[in-house]
Amino acid sequence: MITGTLKNQIDAIWDTFWSGGISNPLSVIEQMTFLLFLRRLDELHTAEEAKANRLKKPIVNAVFKEGETGPGGQLCRWSRFKNVPPAQMFEVVQQSAFPFMKTVGGESSSYAKHMKDATFMIPSPAMLAKVVDMLDKVPMQDRDTKGDVYEYMLGKIAQAGTNGQFRTPRHIISMMVQLVAPRPTDIIADPACGTAGFLVMAGEYLREKHPEVLADPKLRTHFQGGMFHGYDFDPTMLRIGSMNMMLHGIENPDISHRDSLGKDHAAEEERFTIILANPPFKGSLDETNVSPNLLQVVKTKKTELLFLALFLRQLKSGGRAAIVVPDGVVFGSSKAHKAIRKELVENQKLDGVISMPSGVFKPYAGVSTAVLVFTRTDSGGTENVWFYDMEADGYSLDDKRTELDHAKHEQDNIPDIISRWAERAGKEKKRAKTEQSFTVTKKEIAANDYDLSVSRYREVMHEQVKHKPPTEIIAELKKTEAAIADGLQELEGLLR
Repeated sequence: MITGTLKNQIDAIWDTFWSGGISNPLSVIEQMTFLLFLRRLDELHTAEEAKANRLKKPIVNAVFKEGETGPGGQLCRWSRFKNVPPAQMFEVVQQSAFPFMKTVGGESSSYAKHMKDATFMIPSPAMLAKVVDMLDKVPMQDRDTKGDVYEYMLGKIAQAGTNGQFRTPRHIISMMVQLVAPRPTDIIADPACGTAGFLVMAGEYLREKHPEVLADPKLRTHFQGGMFHGYDFDPTMLRIGSMNMMLHGIENPDISHRDSLGKDHAAEEERFTIILANPPFKGSLDETNVSPNLLQVVKTKKTELLFLALFLRQLKSGGRAAIVVPDGVVFGSSKAHKAIRKELVENQKLDGVISMPSGVFKPYAGVSTAVLVFTRTDSGGTENVWFYDMEADGYSLDDKRTELDHAKHEQDNIPDIISRWAERAGKEKKRAKTEQSFTVTKKEIAANDYDLSVSRYREVMHEQVKHKPPTEIIAELKKTEAAIADGLQELEGLLR
């Protein structure tokens, strides 16, 4: 959790960029990330130096060259250039450190590809020196803190409405990752990756739950190179996403420029074992630009339905997905809406539907959403669908999204969701539909036009209230009126 002190530090740095003439939130985040990445490279080199000193051997995986100057030289290290005069610092970062940073990972890496067009935008030595000094005081050693800081920075994108971007809250991403529970051999994709939040969180989950993913050489190679795949069509977001992954220790993910719904998506069919995504909700596409394979699944122009069709195509048999969808997907009455829901229920295995309150995506959007969790089977398998009616996610549901007391269960349903999800094949089946979670049979869902809204199936218990007989109520009213009349008469007497 990011503290008030950290927020104030980041806000102050942000204000420095704005006052210096860099006002586009995406540009601010890019420039801050460039500097944080240089700091991270220095930390990696320092760790390699310490390891070499312990073993009394030469450095094996040096990040920087032995020479003092030039791209990649020792003066490009954060710990060195932060202490030189502003004019020299500006020259080193602009002429040497920044060009070197763009080549990290090798020319063939997706990171280098996206960084090719990156631009160093800080306009003056004084501004650079001030920002470097402020960033140097931000604690970034702890991975959790680093994630919180970066998350807070990314949260500023949508506050200014830049490019229509809107970000999935980190705690919602964490919940979805826990629902699909990645394994060390999985191949994970987000076809609308933005800043790569889902991929980063999946990596963090694997580090915590499966430490062998970095201890075993074969698994480590897969983790660093073949496990993570993210696609987007915004070059700036791809750069931020690539750096986000590398800042979280994932060296060579596949972060690529792609229109996921376009005709060139066919090569990705049946490739992934996990898909985690929050695809664009609003919008419609010209059918001539959409892959014919997707239109075979669902005939529509709506992006949210086409993305669901895409995910079904891209998953391997047995692959699982957790997807954010607008409420319209779960209860829409059009032929296309019903068709995609029927596909999930009848031909695949729909595991769960979590209804989320409309405030979850504030201040960016007030739309009500749900999380669909399903497994591709192509042979059915849906028997019972687990539903959960989330009423709170640990934050206020207004535009401020203030963090609440998580110790109070009623203010944060997410721990309860994770706990009950694990029991959905057991005692969850016995829960009454009056409770917050319950299961519904496939037969009942089919009988309701494949409607997947929680409210369709959740039963509301009405408390029986016993009222007094009307004659008794009338008698009490007369008694009250008489008392009022007496009081008024007494008051008039006092005023005479």
